[in-house]
Amino acid sequence: MEPVTHFLTGACLSRSGLNRLTGLATVTMTLAAEAPDVDILLGFAGPVINFHHHRGFTHTFLGAPVMSAAVVGAVWLGWKLWSRNGARRTKVRIRWGVLYALALLATLSHILLDYTNNYGVRPFAPFNPRWYSRDIIFIVEPVLLAVLFLAVVLPSLFGLVSSEVGSRREMFRGRGLAITALVCMVAYWLVCDTQHRTALRMLESHQMDTGATRKLGAEPYPSNPFHWFAVAETPNAYETFDVNTRSLALESLGSASTYFKPPETPQTLTAKKSYLGRVYLDWAQFPITETVPDGQETLVYLRDVRYFYSPLSSRSGTGKSTLSSHVVLGPQGRVIEQWMSNRRQD
Repeated sequence: MEPVTHFLTGACLSRSGLNRLTGLATVTMTLAAEAPDVDILLGFAGPVINFHHHRGFTHTFLGAPVMSAAVVGAVWLGWKLWSRNGARRTKVRIRWGVLYALALLATLSHILLDYTNNYGVRPFAPFNPRWYSRDIIFIVEPVLLAVLFLAVVLPSLFGLVSSEVGSRREMFRGRGLAITALVCMVAYWLVCDTQHRTALRMLESHQMDTGATRKLGAEPYPSNPFHWFAVAETPNAYETFDVNTRSLALESLGSASTYFKPPETPQTLTAKKSYLGRVYLDWAQFPITETVPDGQETLVYLRDVRYFYSPLSSRSGTGKSTLSSHVVLGPQGRVIEQWMSNRRQD
């Protein structure tokens, strides 16, 4: 998920009542809920290295305790520095052991939220490097953002109104709204999961034009749990569909939505054996290649058909899909450049 959803989830987890257990709970859980995305700093090392390690160690069950400890350490340091400047005591006594446990809970929430979308996580790495994704929530989900945002903001607005009329200020505001937001999040997951299963069943019962089905996928749209982009892999092609689980309509655009697998060539084999190729094929669920001559060089594009839909990308044009990559081969057929999302790995 994008960062704001993670931050808001951490804040709601704390305000659901956990902030009564120890001081600094809300700031710690809010930071810990987004902490695993610190791996984005690997982008400075290059796009391919970043792609290789994104949602890596920091998004694993092994890395979660380490990330939680780092967050608690940062909060402890900030608290010490703040205290030197005459900071007041917290409303609740700080219990650092409890704070670490809450940070761990918030960090694990990050892994869970990332699991719900269709990029995936590798929670059992390095022992099991397999990618897992539930494919039920779009990476930016306005429904969840709105619910979580209101749960965090409304108590402050209510507090301002109460202070204006002279009401007694509550020590912990927003518990009910925070719990409601978290329940709504889980309920939305369940609705989306049910519709996702329905979309896959609809796809299973459909006769493919290009052969027997090998693998199926249904990718989410934002704000609509009844709308899915479906992919079916056959021996020679990928067929894509627009699925509406409310009306049980499965629409194929014919040849415009069928992507035939190109034959393997020395160029595609070389690209797949490159560093980028190995990393990309390990992650992609429906990989497809496209070879484009460019003067004395050859460009081999590696893409994943599950991202061939709006609002993620246009399906027309070479390399236009989200998270597309390409390898540049020189006249001798050797890899001379590697590109990920239009950025070159130096």
